[in-house]
Amino acid sequence: METTFAVGATTKPITTVSSSTGSLGGHLARRLVQIGVKDVFSVPGDFNLTLLDHLIAEPGLNLVGCCNELNAGYAADGYARANGVGACVVTFTVGGLSVLNAIAGAYSENLPVICIVGGPNSNDYGTNRILHHTIGLPDFSQELQCFRTVTCAQAVVNNLEDAHELIDTAISTALKESKPEMLSGETAVIAETGDSWFNCQKLRLPENCGYEFQMQYGSIGWSVGATLGYAQAAKDKRVIACIGDGSFQVTAQDISTMIRCGQKTIIFLINNGGYTIEVEIHDGPYNVIKNWDYTGLVDAIHNGQGKCWTCKVRTEEELVEAIATATGAHKDSLCFIEVFVHKDDTSKELLEWGSRVSSANSRPPNPQ
Repeated sequence: METTFAVGATTKPITTVSSSTGSLGGHLARRLVQIGVKDVFSVPGDFNLTLLDHLIAEPGLNLVGCCNELNAGYAADGYARANGVGACVVTFTVGGLSVLNAIAGAYSENLPVICIVGGPNSNDYGTNRILHHTIGLPDFSQELQCFRTVTCAQAVVNNLEDAHELIDTAISTALKESKPEMLSGETAVIAETGDSWFNCQKLRLPENCGYEFQMQYGSIGWSVGATLGYAQAAKDKRVIACIGDGSFQVTAQDISTMIRCGQKTIIFLINNGGYTIEVEIHDGPYNVIKNWDYTGLVDAIHNGQGKCWTCKVRTEEELVEAIATATGAHKDSLCFIEVFVHKDDTSKELLEWGSRVSSANSRPPNPQ
């Protein structure tokens, strides 16, 4: 049987890959390579460790370990924006429920993200055993039910007989519909060896989307995780990202991953003291956040390992100088520039948008 993967309406086959033997985990790894994925974002857990072994063994894949599942999902989101498709691997339930928000975001943005979730052994189903990293119920379907609302396809692999077809169909659906999909498989099946394999014509993805500057003005916006994924996909470019202080506080940990991966991204941290978008909709004390020493935090994460440069700027002249340094003397480093901005320094468009949302939210209820 032959399977052709496509993104949108344009697919030009390049090569055909087939094998007579190999594990299911190896098959999945090759499928990811064949659809154009080179970097997979992951967090290890009880139920995905064997799969991670297979992904590491695939020469065409680079496994990027993230600090938490939410950032792994955001990284796959950013990677998909730059590359056409992204992938992340998390563990069962505790990982799946953590990554869910990022997958929902990819769904709303029409991004094909392959979310792979390690699952418990099928022998544990129906035994009333309470497993580690679950929510304490013998019914293990809660995670799957959550994913159904934010993915275009879900494939639960519990045996080898139909595993290849389930995987291929799910991946094809994600690429065709440009939406995330969820793959769940138990360790024992991932490690199994199959006697027959599907041939697969390699996919030629669309040309790189070409934009280098990702910006969402305000505190809830582009995340560190998404910047990590975008930069991994665009390694031949100097990626520039603007991140609000509120967004950074949610996803700061993976600055360490960016430094470890040798990324040369320039990050502008917009320090305006809170959730600016929410302020423009409906202000209140809950929109103010605790101020951090953001450059101090990044310096601590850097810890002298890798290349990283930070600075604080408060004036236009200081900003111009910082940009010159980031693009000159520290062009080979991850550069983190903390920009202090007044909380009311917003664009006319944001003010108008906030007013419209506020008016919409305050309408009287529609009688049911």
